[in-house]
Amino acid sequence: MREDAAGKSTAKQTDAERYDALIIGAGFTGLYQLYSLRDRLGLNAQVLEAADGVGGTWYWNRYPGARCDSESHSYCYYFSKELVTEWEWSERYPGQEEIRHYLNHVADRFDLRKDIRLGDRVISARFDDAETLWHVTTEAGRQYEAQFLITGVGCLSSANVPDIPGLDDFKGDWYHTGSWPHEGVDFTGKRVGQIGTGSTGIQSAPVIAEAAKHLTVFQRTANYSIPARNGPLSEDFKRYTKEHSDEIHETMLAGPNGHPFRIEDRPVASVTPDEQREIYEAAWEKGGLRFRSVFKDLLTSKPANDTAAAFIKTKIRAVVKDPETAALLSTIDHPFATKRPPVDSHYFETFNRDNVSLVDIKTNPITRITPTGIETTAGHHDLDIIVFATGFDAISGPLLAMDIRGKNGVTLKEQWAEGPKTYLGLQVAGFPNLFTVTGPGSPSVLTNMPVAIEQHVDWITDCIDTLLKNGKSRIETTPEAAEEWVGETTAAANATLLPQANSSWYLGANVPGKPRVFMPYAGGMAHYRKRCNDVAADGYKGFVLS
Repeated sequence: MREDAAGKSTAKQTDAERYDALIIGAGFTGLYQLYSLRDRLGLNAQVLEAADGVGGTWYWNRYPGARCDSESHSYCYYFSKELVTEWEWSERYPGQEEIRHYLNHVADRFDLRKDIRLGDRVISARFDDAETLWHVTTEAGRQYEAQFLITGVGCLSSANVPDIPGLDDFKGDWYHTGSWPHEGVDFTGKRVGQIGTGSTGIQSAPVIAEAAKHLTVFQRTANYSIPARNGPLSEDFKRYTKEHSDEIHETMLAGPNGHPFRIEDRPVASVTPDEQREIYEAAWEKGGLRFRSVFKDLLTSKPANDTAAAFIKTKIRAVVKDPETAALLSTIDHPFATKRPPVDSHYFETFNRDNVSLVDIKTNPITRITPTGIETTAGHHDLDIIVFATGFDAISGPLLAMDIRGKNGVTLKEQWAEGPKTYLGLQVAGFPNLFTVTGPGSPSVLTNMPVAIEQHVDWITDCIDTLLKNGKSRIETTPEAAEEWVGETTAAANATLLPQANSSWYLGANVPGKPRVFMPYAGGMAHYRKRCNDVAADGYKGFVLS
């Protein structure tokens, strides 16, 4: 809380707790934003977190097989050299428990817990124009006030449970992968139905199949997936990542997606078909998202993309023994990597098990859930457990789940009725001093998230510091800047093949009634960072400081 020249508090006496800044969420964003505002600027900042522990996405997502698809030595903070050096990852792709352990370590190492309020879910936030204050209310009835409000609610935190008739009548148990019971689920001897074959479904199915009596996977849209080739990290590699952390970080910052590898500077057409196959084979054996980096035009040229798509489909058909099942899994209706490209641990091999079957619900849709299972147009499937691996109301959903009201009481839902509009993914016109970390219009989910988060937090921290040092109390983007940025975001997407995936959650297509707008910025993280820096250097062009 700031004081006047006489040293007296300038805040009105209310029942609300008063802070300089409130931060919603205690995941990667909330922890670093708290550290930056409190330890770097000396502000009185408070984190409000709905969960009973820190970790954000990795607190909630405990479903079977939950694992990161960014390599562990890059899926971490780089703001502290000491933190990079002292922490040791065990696997190439870290699992949920290890990531949560890491974030708890960060909270303890930087003494962040004393400024985090756990079990305090924000339900509303209202901006008072006269006071330049955000008034925040939580589910427990607590009241807070702050000059600055920063959302770190994550892009994939609002579970999307499809509205299928009869769910309330189901006599068995059902779960969504995004809100998994912390005590786990015992599938032993159970008939399990899994709806969804996106990233979470692809991770879950192999683990569920190992325990279940029978697993039925209900597939609407077939998906590409690259083998993760996950495994323990060697001592030599661990030593290398510590000794070369600066070089690795520079590579992450220079690339379009924030990963610790470079995209090859060659188009597909520059090599012969035989050389293409050799390159793809080597990348397939290496595994992971590096597969996308072997040619520079996989996401900008349909003919180039077709070569990668054909290669992966051939691999699927070679792995899956039943021809009919292999055909269903490899009949994919979108270009490669235009939806989130999963990496897997034996997903396609799972369909060779005797206790696993695949149901095509594009041809035979689900009509209802019955007391004993799932009914499709082709017949009934008896089940004891249903797992919804149906993803999230992504990117904008977590923000709209709260009742956020800006100037004149206008709600964020009203402001975004035709789709989210932000400037740089950082601010919404009419909502002063509200910052949305990795919000719609930023690279967010198209990147290795910690890289995007650190960039946003650093920019927001510098912005607030500049405001306060110059005697300003608020910053707000203009409607014109937001409209222009929406146009730039759309143009960046249209310069790629990404919009060709009609059912992608990048477009909000997985949520009925959600406006079809391509939400993340596809122009690349490095270009986006330069744009943000240029805006700040130009006196925060596109924003009004007052």
